[in-house]
Formats: sequence, C-alpha cells, structure tokens
Amino acid sequence: MTQQYLVGELSLLLGELQVEVCQREFSQKVAGLRRTLECSPVARLSEMAWQALELADDVCWDSLERADASALISQAATCARLREFAVCAALIDEDERL
Repeated sequence: MTQQYLVGELSLLLGELQVEVCQREFSQKVAGLRRTLECSPVARLSEMAWQALELADDVCWDSLERADASALISQAATCARLREFAVCAALIDEDERL
C-alpha cells in the first residue's frame, strides 16, 4: 500500500465517523483530526491512527451514556473498521489496546 493510500483511507474512515457523530463537539474534533491527518507527514500515520481510535472510542462512549443505541451501533462498526485498517496497514500492533 502506498502512503498516500493509507492517508486517504484513514481520512475516509474519519469522514464516515464524522457523519455518524451526534454531538457538535465531537464532530468538530473528528473534522480537526481529519484535517491534521491530511496535512501531517506520513511519519505520523501511526500516531494519527491511535488518535482516530481514541476519538472513536470517546464518540462511542458518549452515545452509550446518552443511550443512543442506533448511533452507537454505527459508530462501533466504524471504530472496528478503523482498528482493522490500522492493524492491516501495520500502523498499530494487533495486541495493543486503548
């Protein structure tokens, strides 16, 4: 995989998460991380993948706390795709946890 592909795919997944976010605060955080990712050196991809996973985790917890099951289901699915992509792209180790 090329480095530009990795950036693009991670950005796409963050875009999907942004659409699923219910709270404006989290939507802005996802958008900001996406912009940072797209402007950062590829050497920071692993760090950006971790930030994306941590933010996705926060988004899921927020939906859980608000008892918004439909949002949680879609957000958790996107979070799983984010993690799977990061592991397959060797951006994170499969055994690492948040």
